Amino acid sequence: MIAATTWTSCCDKLAAVGDDVTLLDAWKGGDRQAGAALFERHYPGVLRFFHNKVGEHGKDLIQRTFLSCFEARDRILPGSSFRAYLFGVARNVLLEHFRSVKRDGERLDEMQTTIQDVSPAPTPSSLLGRKREVRLLLAALRRIPIELQITLELYYWEHMSAGEIAEGFRVPEGTIRTRLRRARQLLEQEIEAVAVSPAELASTMSGLAGWVAEIRDEIGRRPRGP
Repeated sequence: MIAATTWTSCCDKLAAVGDDVTLLDAWKGGDRQAGAALFERHYPGVLRFFHNKVGEHGKDLIQRTFLSCFEARDRILPGSSFRAYLFGVARNVLLEHFRSVKRDGERLDEMQTTIQDVSPAPTPSSLLGRKREVRLLLAALRRIPIELQITLELYYWEHMSAGEIAEGFRVPEGTIRTRLRRARQLLEQEIEAVAVSPAELASTMSGLAGWVAEIRDEIGRRPRGP
């Protein structure tokens, strides 16, 4: 089993919630620069969210996510987490996109369907292909149900608490904790299934925290497109 403490140790602390609240209040009051600063702060996280899930559609879905937040900013409740709201919107945008690409008559079940089922695999370069272990981890993530992949990545890569994810997804916190346990189990199984040799499996599992940190940092540093 992948220990939660091992995963958490590779995640950096993000900006304080109080800073978000100040910016959000100013933005609601008409300060456009505050809104721009808020989006600038959270852009790397949203970029990471769509990476390894939608390929060339990523830029469009990122823009759609921020536009939806802009249009709905007055509906964000006072004292609530902007980050939770933002990733709740990103999740809805992602699922809506996948529903639109499913064949007629097919239903998207986010607790059963995987990214591998509905989205072409990114090119090796976009998968940070310099290290086999990184590609192995990303491939394994694509093989677990969409909802579990999203929850796992937000918890470990974005350092969101189970309560914050629950707030964004509008489900009980206990539901998120159950999903996290199941996601860790399935991810470990998929890493074992994808590995081409015992040595590769051992290398990936023993250095898992480092590979997760490398993915997070590399995606967060990527320049924005035009």
